[in-house]
Amino acid sequence: MERLQKIIANSGYCSRRKAEEFIQQGKVKVNGKTIWELGTKANFSDQILVDGKIIGQEMKVYYLLNKPRGIISSVHDDKHRKTVIDLIETDKRIYPIGRLDYDTTGILLLTNDGELANLIMHPKNKIDKVYVAKVKGLVNKEDVASLTKGVVIDGKKTAKSKVKVKKYDKKNQISIVEVSIHEGRNHQVKKMFESLGFEVLKLKRERISFLNLSGLKSGEYRELSIKEVKKLYSEVSK
Repeated sequence: MERLQKIIANSGYCSRRKAEEFIQQGKVKVNGKTIWELGTKANFSDQILVDGKIIGQEMKVYYLLNKPRGIISSVHDDKHRKTVIDLIETDKRIYPIGRLDYDTTGILLLTNDGELANLIMHPKNKIDKVYVAKVKGLVNKEDVASLTKGVVIDGKKTAKSKVKVKKYDKKNQISIVEVSIHEGRNHQVKKMFESLGFEVLKLKRERISFLNLSGLKSGEYRELSIKEVKKLYSEVSK
């Protein structure tokens, strides 16, 4: 027996948080009975309906994508722009774990495993996300110290991060900076630099935890191995 919201999330129908919302809205039925309590337990032998749709246990899939520029990190787009889902051939209902901006490139994970997605995205699990930013202006030691300690964006200070200047182009006044964060706030890396007066010209996410883009060109993807999935679960369960 498992908590109902976990079963729904594990089915790939939606995230656990969204499943909890469905329960609280009275949109979930188990064996014909509407369920309102979040602590209710069930199993896959029960008939579970979410918003009128029967769910069942679905094989979990995990993809690592090298997201190109100009692609939306979403399942659907109201403006009919191309999304990351369009790049992956699968018959499973997958969704991206977190987001990369329209003009940001790099590593993105997609899955139908709601539990793992929530664990990776939750800041308390401190999963490193490593970015390389091309910044207009020369980032000095004081700027690095400020970014490392945390800066205020959207009225709230960012958590400590790891920051390293990889290269200077003094002629064109450009800095290439590596930033490692474990939060996932909206446009966080860009806003961190903007708080110090720098404009991010290009941004690429190079790594999530131990996973990187090795062997993948822009727009290419691969499935994670069972070993990699287990290692991810061990990382978020520490």
